[in-house]
Amino acid sequence: MILFAGGNGILRLNRVPPPPVGAHDFVSGNFLVRSREKFAGHDFMVAVIDVPSDQPRGMSPSFRVSKDHAIDIGAVADYLKGEANVPVWLVGTSAGSWSAARGAIGASRDGIAAGSIDGLVLTSTVTRIVPGSAFARLFPDIARDYPDGVISMALSEIRVPTLIVSHSEDACELTPAVDAPALAKRLTQAAKVEVALVNGGDPPKSVACEAYAAHGYYGIETQAVDRIADFITANSKRRP
Repeated sequence: MILFAGGNGILRLNRVPPPPVGAHDFVSGNFLVRSREKFAGHDFMVAVIDVPSDQPRGMSPSFRVSKDHAIDIGAVADYLKGEANVPVWLVGTSAGSWSAARGAIGASRDGIAAGSIDGLVLTSTVTRIVPGSAFARLFPDIARDYPDGVISMALSEIRVPTLIVSHSEDACELTPAVDAPALAKRLTQAAKVEVALVNGGDPPKSVACEAYAAHGYYGIETQAVDRIADFITANSKRRP
């Protein structure tokens, strides 16, 4: 599993000591990052992606949808295959959903990471950019070219099994659960598509679009991880 955190993606994984599991800060506390040991508990080899060295200020949405990013993702996938000859899945949450989707698109475009990616999981996927919103003002090119977020990407090029996970109470304006069916419909060539809608959890300790709210599956991390793990296990073909 290659995990892509949200926000700007800066994790500072090279710091000493490394960020503790479940650290209560914006990035280390990201749903996927703080749940990495839960994924490992399902016998997955887990890789958490930090920003590349040429993006020290973080990964913007423009970089996340770029060919350069897809090439980086393919290189990571190839490296991991060298460590263990097992299926490789991309898992992204929130802004990380741009990255995971771009990596899966790259697996069938221009030979980028060809054959390296075996599956995709999108959680709290960016599916709306509200005109005039703070996000639209900050990233006007993305708002123009991808008005429906990840839905506006070339999803028809994705061929691998794909799971879409949303929290029914996600109050982030960028990632409403109601858009999950529209996202699924765009995955016309994917080998399999499923939508998993979860609910419940603990009272939020962060604003709506951050990690310790329904957006980040706060309080139901185990339920979300188990659902993802079940889909990956059921839809993975072990490499020869």
